[in-house]
Amino acid sequence: MPLEGPNEMRMMMTVSIPVEAGNRAAASGTLGSTMQRILGEIKPEAAYFAATDGKRTGYIFFDMKDSSQLPAIAEPFFLAFNAGIDVRPAMNPQDLAAAGAGIERAAKSYGPKG
Repeated sequence: MPLEGPNEMRMMMTVSIPVEAGNRAAASGTLGSTMQRILGEIKPEAAYFAATDGKRTGYIFFDMKDSSQLPAIAEPFFLAFNAGIDVRPAMNPQDLAAAGAGIERAAKSYGPKG
């Protein structure tokens, strides 16, 4: 889901696959192919995988136009891997630079004085 317009938001989804579900998928030979199929549908900007808290974990960066897209993005992970997910907005360096004026306004209004 590449960025196409001003209403899209970059999101970071953390996908945490329980050990038992991941082991079953690995043993049956479907872990990689299922993950690739899901990622093919999401078309993430980037996807990274690591072990976090002893679980197979994916960090997936994608663009979302509307919150109504979230179930279509999350449900495959729930259904295929019994995964837990966490989704939050994310910024790249260009986004952070563009946010500078808003950060400065907030600092002037709400930051420490003096």
